[in-house]
Amino acid sequence: MARFDISTIGEGQIRLTCHKGDRLVTARELRMTAACSEANVSGLLSQLGRSASWASVMPKGELGERVLDEFRSVGVHLGNIVRTERGRVALYFMEPGEYPMPAKVIYDRLYTPFRDAGIEDFDWESMLDARLVFVTGITAALTENTAKVVGYFVDQAAERGIDVALDVNYRSLLWDADSARRVLEPIARKSSIVFCSRSDGTRVFGIPGDGMTVCRTLREAFDVPVVVSTDQINGVYLSTAEKDRRFEVIQVPVVDRPGAGDSFVAGTLHGFLDGDVEAGIGYGLRTSSYALTHYGDLTHVAPHELDLPTTTDILR
Repeated sequence: MARFDISTIGEGQIRLTCHKGDRLVTARELRMTAACSEANVSGLLSQLGRSASWASVMPKGELGERVLDEFRSVGVHLGNIVRTERGRVALYFMEPGEYPMPAKVIYDRLYTPFRDAGIEDFDWESMLDARLVFVTGITAALTENTAKVVGYFVDQAAERGIDVALDVNYRSLLWDADSARRVLEPIARKSSIVFCSRSDGTRVFGIPGDGMTVCRTLREAFDVPVVVSTDQINGVYLSTAEKDRRFEVIQVPVVDRPGAGDSFVAGTLHGFLDGDVEAGIGYGLRTSSYALTHYGDLTHVAPHELDLPTTTDILR
């Protein structure tokens, strides 16, 4: 029996966000939260009772501990974290934006130890003692080194018959679409489930059409058993060999947007690990809506809250 339900790797960061109504160029206060897409997924799954491992390379020191404490507090296994004596913690700055102004992100991720990590730095036997390996396009985008590490993780998982989940999660500030396709397409072909938004399907893989068309075409093109596509408020789409299905998205008030997509992925994988991806999408829609209601990239959800009625009343 595998030690972990899910094992993943990604760079821990600190997000610094100005208050709504402020611009980064004028802000006098910033809210500090820990961040990492892969760790967010592990953290939510851990809260739902899954055994979850997150691997990374983090420098010793207070800022590194701040990031690790966030995910340690919800039960994520950190034994596969590599600690370095020197180096800096990655940062990103966010301006939330308010219509008609879009949100804005500025990355400060150069010269971190994670960017220089090599395949030889990690304990693969521990990291591959898992039912599911989860990777994202964000980590693959950082450097050639991180792309090789992600590719090796996936290759080793596939050789051992371990399911692989890929979240394409294209970031145009980190790499161009051609580079993303070159790196991510081989990973997609080895995956059991792929998450790819309609817009990423078009930009990265050149697939035009509506959400359902992009979702189905991705599955057929890469021979993936399961593809899940999001299209903002227009819907969530599922394509398997047996069926295609659209799920309605209900709009909720937004307090803080980052992490909502990770929450959706985590909820969906919670169902996938039980062999019911449709139920998982239902969980993902619920957890992602919860994610929008509170600050921080990591969504804090208890298992019983997946079944709470939708209400603005006080539960007492």
